[in-house]
Amino acid sequence: MKTSLKVCLAASVICLWNLAPANADEKPLRARPVAEGLDNPSGVAVNAETGHVFFCTRAGVHRLVPGKAGKVYSEVTGFPTDIYGKGPMYDIGPLGVAFLDNEHLVVGDGSRPDGEELVRVYKVGKEPLSTAASEGSAAFTLGPIPAGDASAKGEGNFYGVTTNQAGIFITANGDDTKGWVLRATVQDGKPGELKPFIASKEATGTDAPVAITTDAEGRVVIGQMGEMNLPGDSLLTFYDAESGELIRSLPTGLSDIAGLAYSPKSGKLYCVDFSWAKPEDGGLFELTVTDDAVKTNKILSLDKPTALAFDKRGRLYVTVYGTAAEGSEEKGGQLLVVRPGL
Repeated sequence: MKTSLKVCLAASVICLWNLAPANADEKPLRARPVAEGLDNPSGVAVNAETGHVFFCTRAGVHRLVPGKAGKVYSEVTGFPTDIYGKGPMYDIGPLGVAFLDNEHLVVGDGSRPDGEELVRVYKVGKEPLSTAASEGSAAFTLGPIPAGDASAKGEGNFYGVTTNQAGIFITANGDDTKGWVLRATVQDGKPGELKPFIASKEATGTDAPVAITTDAEGRVVIGQMGEMNLPGDSLLTFYDAESGELIRSLPTGLSDIAGLAYSPKSGKLYCVDFSWAKPEDGGLFELTVTDDAVKTNKILSLDKPTALAFDKRGRLYVTVYGTAAEGSEEKGGQLLVVRPGL
């Protein structure tokens, strides 16, 4: 069933962010909304086979079928609701998403109390569902990670999700003393038990693993968000995907890295900075990494961005919480697309 989300076409763009080109012959980069009125969108992934874009909001998991007449469909609904953040606070449901393969979507939960939240793996078809699936209809359910020896408070807020040959990796924000990154190995397409894998707070001394991806060498790359009210404390870290050993931890000068992705065309690394304490500083950044430093280059200013993902053509999709117009009942969240060029 098609949702009531407002979908924007190129002819009805209402907001643009431009980047002056390095070469006068190049066109400026632009981000345009392809879906609006979203309730706190917080994760995005692109199916490599179909090019369909899957993203999370408080209400559930949705599918965008791109094109000039792009449409958004509800894919999975029925999630509970929780609250995330420190002044301001946001209602959230499912959070991070990533594809295990072209038929299975991994969804990290944010809708239950810490210690009860789950990771769901849903089977998805090549075409949108006529009626959205229920939250409990997953092909596989991983977790929870309750309070105990591994996690004093129990894990939750499974914000970031990534996959590679070493398994499924999930960032968790339940226990600030550990800063766990969780892992489930995969054998014959079936995920194993979800277990605490990297105690990132102990490894780096900084809170809150949030953004996560993997690089061309198969290493796990994590954006350590740090304290929400402390600007400039985010780290970029690299770990061995098999052992969990910390390889590098580098300061970035950014405030709250919420998403990471490598361009399939250039191989460059990009991130989005939510910037809780000073939202006007938030945006899309290119990260240039050397052995001992990270150089950041702001590409676009964005209103509270939360996640990003490239398609195989090099188009970049970004979710933003945005800001609702004063007096409007419509939510301020958007799914944006940036044309190939990064």
